[in-house]
Amino acid sequence: MKRAIVTGASQGIGTAVAARLADEGWEVINLDLKAPVEGGNVRWVEVDLANASDLEEVLASVLCDGPVTGLVNNAAVGIATLLEETSDADFDRQVAINMRAPMICARAVVKGMRETGFGRIVNVSSRAHLGKTHRTAYSGTKGGILSMGRVWALELARDGITVNTIAPGPIRTELFERINPPDMPRTREIIDSVPVGRLGEPDDIANAVSFFMSEQAGFVTGQTLYVCGGITLARGGN
Repeated sequence: MKRAIVTGASQGIGTAVAARLADEGWEVINLDLKAPVEGGNVRWVEVDLANASDLEEVLASVLCDGPVTGLVNNAAVGIATLLEETSDADFDRQVAINMRAPMICARAVVKGMRETGFGRIVNVSSRAHLGKTHRTAYSGTKGGILSMGRVWALELARDGITVNTIAPGPIRTELFERINPPDMPRTREIIDSVPVGRLGEPDDIANAVSFFMSEQAGFVTGQTLYVCGGITLARGGN
């Protein structure tokens, strides 16, 4: 059975992605600090992704059971502050979870992917990397994971390993609603500006991940797919 790691699969987009992959025959390991909101055929391994040494130890344990040929770097933390209100601690935490943890996970699984001759890495970025107020660290790290993925795609292509990125637009998740409270005029403006006329749902992202993780996507690598209801076209980088 193919094995996949999905980080941050205890809620939101990660839960939808993990469930979809499990339905498609993957053995899915959820790396998350929190217990899953829902059950399902997904194995939860508790780990603080911000703690590099703990994460490396957990990955080594998971890999003892065999190679992992699928990786979805989904976990992220977003702290909405203006530039002058951004603390060093908040900045460092977002870098640790949104950029360093994906690198550590990818570094750990690549050896087994190479030996198997097959691998799929999907990084979840955000359209916020194009520029968004109150998102100095979040936008920076989401741009960083996109750029790292392009490098990995070049380095790993000859080994049967593809690396692609999904940049969601506004998706109805706990993170979105925390950063964009429903009573904020800015939130209503975002929703009203989505060309398809609605917020995205976690399953919209799971659909895209499913394609990138499939064997049929073997000739697609180094790409970024905006799953955003057209808002990237309508708003550009605003």
